[in-house]
Amino acid sequence: MALMSRKMGKKSRVKTQKSGTGATASVSPKETLNLTSELLQKCSSPTPGPGKEWEEYVQIRSLVEKIRKKQKGLSVTFDGKREDYFPDLMKWASENGASVEGFEMVNFKEEGFGLRATRDIKAEELFLWVPRKLLMTVESAKNSVLGPLYSQDRILQAMGNITLAFHLLCERADPNSFWQPYIQTLPSEYDTPLYFEEDEVRDLQSTQAIHDVFSQYKNTARQYAYFYKVIQTHPHANKLPLKDAFTYEDYRSPPATTWKMIAVSVSLCGTSGRESRVKIKLGVSKSDRLYAMKAEVLARAGIPTSSVFALHFTEPPVSAQLLAFLRVFCMTEEELKEHLLGDNALDRIFTLGNSEYPVSWDNEVRLWTFLEDRASLLLKTYKTTIEEDKSFLKNHDLSVRAAMAIKLRLGEKEILEKAVKSAAANREHYRKQVQVGAPLPRCEESGTGGARLPLALRSLEEEAGVQEALTLTEAVGRAKAVENGLVNGENSIPNGTRSEKGNLNQEESKRATEGTKESSSDSTERGREQ
Repeated sequence: MALMSRKMGKKSRVKTQKSGTGATASVSPKETLNLTSELLQKCSSPTPGPGKEWEEYVQIRSLVEKIRKKQKGLSVTFDGKREDYFPDLMKWASENGASVEGFEMVNFKEEGFGLRATRDIKAEELFLWVPRKLLMTVESAKNSVLGPLYSQDRILQAMGNITLAFHLLCERADPNSFWQPYIQTLPSEYDTPLYFEEDEVRDLQSTQAIHDVFSQYKNTARQYAYFYKVIQTHPHANKLPLKDAFTYEDYRSPPATTWKMIAVSVSLCGTSGRESRVKIKLGVSKSDRLYAMKAEVLARAGIPTSSVFALHFTEPPVSAQLLAFLRVFCMTEEELKEHLLGDNALDRIFTLGNSEYPVSWDNEVRLWTFLEDRASLLLKTYKTTIEEDKSFLKNHDLSVRAAMAIKLRLGEKEILEKAVKSAAANREHYRKQVQVGAPLPRCEESGTGGARLPLALRSLEEEAGVQEALTLTEAVGRAKAVENGLVNGENSIPNGTRSEKGNLNQEESKRATEGTKESSSDSTERGREQ
């Protein structure tokens, strides 16, 4: 993992004290330790139930703000604006073998600082290179003043992003650091959810991003509380330059610099673009009397019985995988039998995601009706309408972050509204096919061959030449294993995935790392399965 490859950001630094000049405020470490202990306990509590996340967020934020208030004036920052240090950065880079010709650093306003070419650059031409010795990496962290603590702390060893965060903090607190010319050009704050005011976060309520925002804020607070105790009490932390000035304000900056920020951080600038999407969690209910058979068909297609899919701004709004899932989800018992035991069963499985080969006209009517209803229900969860959001953006003087939040929820609603209209149009189209008795395209006409089969299906054929069809009893028997977390045999899971987590010996280590791995909050959310 390297640190030099991040986008330069947009915010200018706050004029406070110079690097290494020491704190101007006097705060008892014991007093802060008590607050961080309370914060760690609060952040280590179980995930709250539906509707309680905002309340927990406010409580955690209240503790964080108390800590920030007591630590005011302790952060290590630099005088002037970050762009004042750009010449020093370029000189340092040039002296150490990096390329500095053919481009210039420019402020692109909303996008922030970046590089602009000053000459024509040919395709495939190498025009920018940075020697490895200029990169801040886990290896350079291990060889720095952080090394002794790294060798003892299992969280630092297991999570490179946190190691890089501390590496950056330690080097920033050292006026003689080799990386000072680079560190001085980093933003002091970002337009990401960790820096949103409470009212700005409130604008994200009802959006899909809000769960990620809550999760990241809680995880960052948990980590800071854990490491504050480590730095104050661990013998190998005694010589760290940040020991007397390890603030929450400092800690939230490196994660913003070194981590790939959650979806809201990237999507807010282009919410209504064609690359936008809305996540939708769907699953086959175990109370469905056809659950076992549906699970078996999905498993053969390499699709889990419950997953997070996406609705896209483009037409059609569904991917091949989502279309395949919806078709199986809406199958009748006879249609399921055809896909398990019927002639050309493999061809039928293969074409589940092909819009040209419906399972049946009635199946298409059912799936598009379901999608229309589901998207309509999701639209109703928002507290404002599309028209209200557009009017608010037009008629109010909003902060950059507030505008970003409103654009995000507006974009989500526009995608859902488009999905509703598309689903309704498809429903009516296939209903007409039913009414006129149109012939159904035959799946064997697709010309599917072994070379074109999905990997999961190829392996089925290669396993024993041409595999004999299961009897209905065997198929149902195998599929019923899903109810115990098994599919297609012992200890197997749909799609061949299983989550494995390493166990940490110390309870506080478990608390600190819990939930910090990047994941979609929708995939872990306990939404009601359909």
